[in-house]
Amino acid sequence: MNDTVDKLVICLAKRDGIDKLVKTFQYVSKLAHWHVEKTHPDAANRAKQWEVASGLSRKAFRTGRFLTGFNALRRNPGPTTTFRVLAVLSNAGEMVYFFFDHFLWLSRIGVIDAKLARRMSFISAFGESFGYVFFIVSDYIIILDGIKAERRIIKSGDESEDAKENIKRIRGDRVMRLMAVAANLADLIIALADIEPNPFCNHAVTLGISGLVSAWAG
Repeated sequence: MNDTVDKLVICLAKRDGIDKLVKTFQYVSKLAHWHVEKTHPDAANRAKQWEVASGLSRKAFRTGRFLTGFNALRRNPGPTTTFRVLAVLSNAGEMVYFFFDHFLWLSRIGVIDAKLARRMSFISAFGESFGYVFFIVSDYIIILDGIKAERRIIKSGDESEDAKENIKRIRGDRVMRLMAVAANLADLIIALADIEPNPFCNHAVTLGISGLVSAWAG
């Protein structure tokens, strides 16, 4: 119990942790608005206000975050040429997403022309989806490499403590990367709803569940 509380405190002490919490508020309120829209209009209106406020506060809180892509590339560009290319493409997409998200936020709060909101939303979402595709590809390759490495250890018949620790590490990394893939796929669906609106991606339930998966898995 204490470990769980400690992890929660550490998570909420970081910008990403707070962003995930507010993202949870945003998409829970979206689902609540959809659920009571016809039966309780007043409650639905409050839920909608909560959703909008959460979304705008997340955008404000992410100010300057596009620079994290540069930092990620500087610290760990990747062990091979393939991963370096994938890292550049994924982080470039994410940097475009966060950079133009600033202008989307400013247009929605009335600081700049509100007519720019749709264009900024499209560019931001396009960069986001572009980046997430390559993040998913990177994780997929590493997961496959981990599976192959685990099979090699098992086939070798090595039952030493080092071998067991390696298998444990590989499996732990696989779980984390599968969670990352789930979060990125969920965010990709949300981005596609902005790029090419359609009945499936833009449905409140699809967006709500995708947002919660992104927040909790991320």
